[in-house]
Amino acid sequence: MSTDNPFSSLPLAVGTPPDHYGNPLGEQKLLAAGTAVVDLSHRGILTITGPDRLSWLDSLTSQSVASLKPGESSETLQLDPTGRIEYAVRLLDDGVSTWLLVDADETAPLLAWLQRMKFMLAVEIEDRSAEFATIGTLDSPALDAAAPNGVPLVWHDPWNAVARGGHQYSLAEHHPASEWTYSEIIVSRASLSDAAQLPVAGLLALEALRIAAWRPRFATEVDERSIPHELDWLRSAVHLNKGCYRGQETVAKVHNLGRPPRRLVMLHLDGSDGVLPAAGSDVILGESSVGRITASALHYELGPIALAVIKRTTDQAAELVVVADDIRISAAQEIIVPSDAGAEANVPRLPRLGAVTR
Repeated sequence: MSTDNPFSSLPLAVGTPPDHYGNPLGEQKLLAAGTAVVDLSHRGILTITGPDRLSWLDSLTSQSVASLKPGESSETLQLDPTGRIEYAVRLLDDGVSTWLLVDADETAPLLAWLQRMKFMLAVEIEDRSAEFATIGTLDSPALDAAAPNGVPLVWHDPWNAVARGGHQYSLAEHHPASEWTYSEIIVSRASLSDAAQLPVAGLLALEALRIAAWRPRFATEVDERSIPHELDWLRSAVHLNKGCYRGQETVAKVHNLGRPPRRLVMLHLDGSDGVLPAAGSDVILGESSVGRITASALHYELGPIALAVIKRTTDQAAELVVVADDIRISAAQEIIVPSDAGAEANVPRLPRLGAVTR
């Protein structure tokens, strides 16, 4: 992947890709209004071609994608046999190839895993990160998406509504994702300089808006123990009525009979000390650690906020404390996954492992 990045050459750019361009809060406003783009060229892009590509992915991962139409966006999770999240993949098909958008650290291991799972199927997998790059936006900027097979490659985030076959644990009357219009545009790396001529926002701006939308991300919210239920990821990335796939038994048991051991929460932080807790900072109730911060940001309207994964049994009404740089920061919970999530008696049961669904 080329290290040349026209976004990093812009005035006041900090980082590669840029975290900000000198005005993180102003950039948030531009991004939220749909007038700015974010450089995500450090992320990975894989393609799968061949007639078996969609049915193969469908058999391996949590979402129902066998009938994905050209130009249609989806999201899926690859789970281990115990239901823990190993990869999170944003999917877009153009009728010839399925495009997989992933966080940077996922690219090489996901490619290797997919290569091992090919067996005798008619699929070919490639890393296209050196040819193509990703641009984030909350609107439709004047930017030509790549279309090598005639379909513009624009992935629309399905997080803004409960996907068909999914389930939402959040009981919020007005879910903030309903206003989340996020998309990722695939462009050729040769055209990155054109994208850099548009109004720009840095990664910090996107992160603040993502946190406010309660949107989980593999690189931040997932650890070695994460299951989809804890992050309310059944909402967009799991189909509860499809055939079997690795980890399905755990998905079924927790959703129908059990409770996820942890839950995602958004925290409103006391900003008096001007300190944002780093990822991994302890979340405390009384004198006991009940979880960890996964991401934090200064939001242009909400002030300092964070996502945290905490023990399911943590009192939902309790005021928590986050420890950062030896400073104790008061934190009020906004419930995303409630403590009684799971054990659903009023939704269809998942099919038995090995059952054929039509």
